[in-house]
Amino acid sequence: MPPFKKPDPNKPKLGRFSRRLLDFDARVDHGLFASGVWLRSKWDDLSAFMDRFHVSGVKRLAVEGASEGLTLGTVGAVVLLALAVPAFRETSDDDWLKRSELAVSFLDRYGQKIGERGIRHNDTVPLDEFPDHLIKATLATEDRRFFEHFGIDFPGTFRALGANLRAQGVVQGGSSITQQLAKNLFLNNERTLERKVKEAFLAVWLETRLTKKEILKLYLDRAYLGGGTFGVDGAAQYYFNKSARDVSLAEAAMLAGLFKAPARFAPHINLAAARARASVVLDNLVEAGFMTEGQVFGARRNPARPIDRREEDTPNYYLDWAYREIQKLVESKLGKQTAERVFVVRTGFDPGIQRAADAALESSLRQFGKDYGASQGAIVIMQPDGLVRAMVGGRDYGESQFNRATDAQRQPGSSFKPYVYATALMNGYKSSSIILDAPLCIGNWCPQNYSHSYAGPVTMLTALTNSFNTPAVRTAQAVGRDKIIALMRKMGVTSDIINSAPLPLGAADLTVLEMTRAYAHFANNGRAVLTHAASEIRTPLGEIIWRHERDATKPEQILPASVADEMNLMLHNAVENGTGRRARINGIYVAGKTGTTNAYRDAWFMGYSGNFVGGVWLGNDDYSPTRRMTGGSLPAMTWQKVMAYAHQGVEPVVLSGLKGPAPRVDGQAVAANPDLAPGQRPTTLSPRSVTHLLRLERLLKDAPPTSSSTSRPGRSASAPGDATGNTGPVRGN
Repeated sequence: MPPFKKPDPNKPKLGRFSRRLLDFDARVDHGLFASGVWLRSKWDDLSAFMDRFHVSGVKRLAVEGASEGLTLGTVGAVVLLALAVPAFRETSDDDWLKRSELAVSFLDRYGQKIGERGIRHNDTVPLDEFPDHLIKATLATEDRRFFEHFGIDFPGTFRALGANLRAQGVVQGGSSITQQLAKNLFLNNERTLERKVKEAFLAVWLETRLTKKEILKLYLDRAYLGGGTFGVDGAAQYYFNKSARDVSLAEAAMLAGLFKAPARFAPHINLAAARARASVVLDNLVEAGFMTEGQVFGARRNPARPIDRREEDTPNYYLDWAYREIQKLVESKLGKQTAERVFVVRTGFDPGIQRAADAALESSLRQFGKDYGASQGAIVIMQPDGLVRAMVGGRDYGESQFNRATDAQRQPGSSFKPYVYATALMNGYKSSSIILDAPLCIGNWCPQNYSHSYAGPVTMLTALTNSFNTPAVRTAQAVGRDKIIALMRKMGVTSDIINSAPLPLGAADLTVLEMTRAYAHFANNGRAVLTHAASEIRTPLGEIIWRHERDATKPEQILPASVADEMNLMLHNAVENGTGRRARINGIYVAGKTGTTNAYRDAWFMGYSGNFVGGVWLGNDDYSPTRRMTGGSLPAMTWQKVMAYAHQGVEPVVLSGLKGPAPRVDGQAVAANPDLAPGQRPTTLSPRSVTHLLRLERLLKDAPPTSSSTSRPGRSASAPGDATGNTGPVRGN
């Protein structure tokens, strides 16, 4: 037995603390145990309660299926809600029903009407006055169950899907009339799953807001039916020169056949295809039970005879782009000043230059396209101040409405280099500055010259003239690629640009319109260039509500004048002595730059004079390579054809920074090739005469009416010549 020890006086305090900890631990343990017992009791109660609902066998399968269905339905509802939000954002505009009613009549620079765009809501032809056979033809072809479904025709969709699978192609459309109207009102024509989802939600939304007759009337009024027309009444006027009230069954069948693919079945483009499609519509009428074979027999024997409009030249690519520009202008500025939705717009469009551009592109591709492996192209011609004179977005608008001049983003190749050297000139370089042309590597990337040889130390002028690659890359490294991108933004380039090592050689996706606008800064003595189609906008009564010279943003000085002068000198030398020799024009100072991308996928020529700026791109829509086509070959030749015609009868404007006699090209005639345009380009008024006539026109317009005046209010004389409204020197003809 151990001896007795006297207790330590300090230990009682430690004992009390230990007892408190033990007490706390006991309480926690008891609480957890009691909670567990309580939860177990409740769980047993719940289990006993749920046992009442226990099922087995077939009933259990049904219950499990319902449970899974409820779960999946809940998840699906959440997903549908997430998908519906973007669709319903499209309807946020309270004026959605009138938003698409903007209607514009376009005039060329001489005051002649060239076309219309937009939709003029025609309440003068109510639905009840449309012929019964026109409505039946539309329903039989587009949506037979229109009055039965709630916006989405699921049986019709599955039927169309089955027919397409059997035919291994798209032979039937699955969208209802309401879905197609939703697309016309709120969406675009892109073929994506997101657009189809939005279309479905918006169709249901329209069914809750409008009656079936209102939906059908809007569809008949706002669908595009080819030839720049919207709605069956406009199409009837265009194709048959009559109101939709008066169309026969054969004509109604041809109109109803246009809803599916107006570009393919438009009678002024392909009459045989239009009549074949009309026969299909007549079959649909009989198959749907809307008419008997005897009722449609006469229409089969006597098909519709549309007006021959094949010889009419409508600048559709130009009008499509100009209409988008007017829409932006109305939304940003004019919408705050006027509630007017119908406008007459005087543009800078030049029909002669447009014909020359169309013919030059088609002639070049027809003659040399197979040899070079090129099938498409785009051209933009504008004044140095940005007023667009002509635009070619492709070879055939009837086959493809995709505008390659404004929407196709392609790499510009060496035609990008002027931006590099312009940035260098703004940062202390001169055209005489020495740059080393020698092998160079940035990481794993080692650029080479086209000739795979190097010239050693060269001037910037020589480097640009001969389109050497390594000097451009060295210059960009020295001045900073971020500065090059910043300058391009100031010059109007809005496309995304990646700051990468190959950027100085054109590793960026840009449009022809952007490139042409940027080059125009050199021709415009360094001043900012605003690309525009409209020189003047009026109401149908003749009231001027917008004039470019008065209301547009005043141009800032983007490039110092000295930099613009040096760039003009360098780019002029590139045409006279470098890669752009095929673009020379007798008696005209021309500056420009060729561009060719890797694998020869894109070939460019960007050039300008003191009068006009032009961009030409040639290549293939599918990005397939050409057969070694360079910018100095077919693009430069095409550009020269258009510009040689455009400069006829024009008072030449010498580019700033250039002096001496105008260059001559041996063996080259200034006269236009007769294949490009009919006859010689007409001589127009001098810039001074144009200025005085425009001033006189405004004075006559503003003068108060007198008793002897025979002119109607709102009408004014259209001055021949330039309609831009410029009061300063007019560049161009």
